[in-house]
Amino acid sequence: MNIRFEQPGDIEKIRELNLQAFETDAEANLVDVLRNTAVELISMVAEENGEVIGHILFSPVALAGGLRIMGLAPMAVLPDWQNRGVGTKLVNAGLQACEEAGYIAVVVLGHAGYYPRFGFVPSVNYGIKSEYDVPPEVFMVKELQQGALKGRTGTVKYNQAFNEVTD
Repeated sequence: MNIRFEQPGDIEKIRELNLQAFETDAEANLVDVLRNTAVELISMVAEENGEVIGHILFSPVALAGGLRIMGLAPMAVLPDWQNRGVGTKLVNAGLQACEEAGYIAVVVLGHAGYYPRFGFVPSVNYGIKSEYDVPPEVFMVKELQQGALKGRTGTVKYNQAFNEVTD
C-alpha cells in the first residue's frame, strides 16, 4: 500500500470513494468545496495496485491567537478495505505531513475509541471546545509540538464550508 499526496488525477476517485464510504454525499461535497476554497489543505490517498482505497483531508481551523492548527475531516476508506489498517496509515502519514508543514496541533471530531491511539485527547483537557454542540469526548486534539497549546483556550472554528455543505 502506498500513501501519497493527492494528485489532480485523483479528484474523481476521491469523490467516488467518499460516496461509497458514507451514507450520504455530504462528505464528498465537503471535500470538493474545501478543495475550491483556496485554503491550504493536506489531502492524502492510500493506493493499492493503482486503486485509490482511502483518503484523508486536513484543513485549517481557527483558534484565538492565530495558531496554525489543522482539522482532520473527513477520512474515508472503501468498505472492502476497512479494518485492514488503511485508516491508521492515513492518519499517521497525515499527522506527519501536518507537522512538517509547520502546524502545531490537529483537532478531530471523531470516534472516541479510535483517535486516542494516535495521541488525540479530549480538547477540554486544554480548555478548548468545538463550535459544534458535541459531547466532549468526541472533540479531540493532538499537539504536534509539545506544549504548543499550553495556556491556549477558546473555541475552534472550522471553515465555513462545514456549515454550508449538505447532502
